[in-house]
Amino acid sequence: MNIQPGNTGEDHCDHTSVGVLISSPDGLLVFERATPPAGIAPVAGHIDHHGSPEQAAQAEAAEEVGLTVAHLHLLLETWRPNQCRRRPTGPVGHRWWVFEAQASGPLRPSPREVRTPQWIHPDQLQPYALRTATYAQGHLSRQEFEQEPGLAPVWVRFLNDLHLVTLPDEAVAQIDNVI
Repeated sequence: MNIQPGNTGEDHCDHTSVGVLISSPDGLLVFERATPPAGIAPVAGHIDHHGSPEQAAQAEAAEEVGLTVAHLHLLLETWRPNQCRRRPTGPVGHRWWVFEAQASGPLRPSPREVRTPQWIHPDQLQPYALRTATYAQGHLSRQEFEQEPGLAPVWVRFLNDLHLVTLPDEAVAQIDNVI
């Protein structure tokens, strides 16, 4: 069983997730995930008991980085066949809602979930996307990727679709094979 300390007790995947692109004048908030799967990512998590996708986005921002979400704007809703650390029930994957958000309050990252939070400008995401593509192409081992991660693989297609990173279709397809 893969229940992590501090988890709400769910050990089965509910197949629903939210992602939250929190923006400020300093850029987008991203961090290295402290729990599997490895990668640089914005706030994200399962909907679980949070209620609606919007409520889950607000709760995940508070849980992971200590921020209060003021405004949410839905950017995309889609199914992604990504694994998670929970026990799957049914098909592997998640229905995702990805939001853009404005947030307030002091940044208080959860040590259980967040390493090295940083505000970066969107053009700084590209090198992380390229590192993930290098990993997906087999030029980096899993261990090398985990030691110095690129974007969390599930995030590459989202960010590519939102024009925040640019990769060739074949690279995005290869990355889809490692989500």
